[in-house]
Amino acid sequence: MQNSQLTNTKSLGLLDATTVVAGSMIGSGIFIVTAPMARDIGSAAWIMVLWFLTGLITVFAALSYGELAGMMPNAGGQYVYLQRAYGKTVSFMYGWTVFSVIQTGVIAAVAVAFSKYAAVFFPALNKSAFNLFNFFNVTYAQLLSISSLVLLTFLNAGGVKNGKYIQLVFTFAKLIALFALIFIGLWVGLKSDVITQNFSNAWTAKKTIIDSAGNIKTIQLSGFALMGALGATIINSLFSSDAWNNVTFIASEIREPKKNIPRSLFLGTLIVTIIYLLANLAYFALIPLKGSTEAKDAFSQGIMFMSNDRVGAGAAEMIFGSIGSIMMAGLILVSTFGCNNGLILAGSRLFHTMAKDGLFFKKAQKINKFDVPGYALWIQCIWASLLCLSGKYSDLLVYSTFAALLFYILTIFGIFILRKKEPNTERPYKAWGYPIVPALYILITLAICIDLLVYDTKNAGIGLLIVLLGLPIYFLINKNQIKENE
Repeated sequence: MQNSQLTNTKSLGLLDATTVVAGSMIGSGIFIVTAPMARDIGSAAWIMVLWFLTGLITVFAALSYGELAGMMPNAGGQYVYLQRAYGKTVSFMYGWTVFSVIQTGVIAAVAVAFSKYAAVFFPALNKSAFNLFNFFNVTYAQLLSISSLVLLTFLNAGGVKNGKYIQLVFTFAKLIALFALIFIGLWVGLKSDVITQNFSNAWTAKKTIIDSAGNIKTIQLSGFALMGALGATIINSLFSSDAWNNVTFIASEIREPKKNIPRSLFLGTLIVTIIYLLANLAYFALIPLKGSTEAKDAFSQGIMFMSNDRVGAGAAEMIFGSIGSIMMAGLILVSTFGCNNGLILAGSRLFHTMAKDGLFFKKAQKINKFDVPGYALWIQCIWASLLCLSGKYSDLLVYSTFAALLFYILTIFGIFILRKKEPNTERPYKAWGYPIVPALYILITLAICIDLLVYDTKNAGIGLLIVLLGLPIYFLINKNQIKENE
């Protein structure tokens, strides 16, 4: 029998919630994005500053979110917080953006990364499977991406415990492997002088541009040009650190949510921040920052010109030899599979909550016999699968990260609004460092968004347009609710 209410069964504890936070954050980004960051600013010191700043603002956001999570321990998380602070129009615009690009776009990209690294073991995956509508080729890799989404959706549709166990196993597996890579990498790398070379003249920043003919041009960065480059390239580390808020979507299934959600947010983001900083330090201890585009081995290519930007694979190759790239491909398969499990588990709960408000497909509000929103899971799967076929997932990541930052700003500003609107509401946890820490997060993130609009106008503008498209869509589907909300 199906209904529209999640049961009161609390299947997830603090450890489970923390693995959702950490597991959803760690996908493929940490193994790749340091390469484009190196080309954008050409400075090991500035790259470390950006990863530190990313970690700092992520932890600041988590510390602030805890107050909202404690106040509203309901399924839907950020969607519910925005609705309480601003009303249904803003919360719908958020939900629309999550469905169109933020959640499903990231799910698609992570699935594509999964199949990309599976091709290391099975090269035939890169071949064309068939031609779709005589319009574009569908590869076996794309079919594997979709198959992984279908499998994870099927497993999660069988009950929250399935998703819980998958998340625990895969998150711990990749954490152990990452710590091993970091420890061995630093132990091996610090015996060489690579890190000394990378950090000599470390504050000298240069942007490296490779044209279509393979010619390399460098541009010295200073002043506003440096600030602009830093603001534009931090989108890479921010994407790698995103999805930490997914645990709030499944609040109704967490034991003692008023305590465990704030704790899991802090613990998960702190653990991942430390891992990311150490991982980058290991990269700089093992591989020169600069190298050659024509080189064949990881050391000679350098971080900047690493083949397919696979910095993590290059680091493993420096430690273990040629077998290292195979080992890293296996680690990334584990990492991406576990990451998508957390994203799929959490996202469906948000769409379920939207459907109950009459703002999403009606069937998405139904709960299946395993007490999970089955229809919401499959609707999410279908759209993410289409994005896998679209070939636009890399663009979607840029749009979605910018859009996500806008809603993080609004959500944390909502703490100030609700303190004024609802001063007597119970707050089991109050934002640490209020009002300074939430205000710092808002100011820093707003500065990054403005920088992106100035220096990456096209991609940031498309992200903003996707958000704003939610407004006319809301007016079209829910005119009556808007009148009630005014």
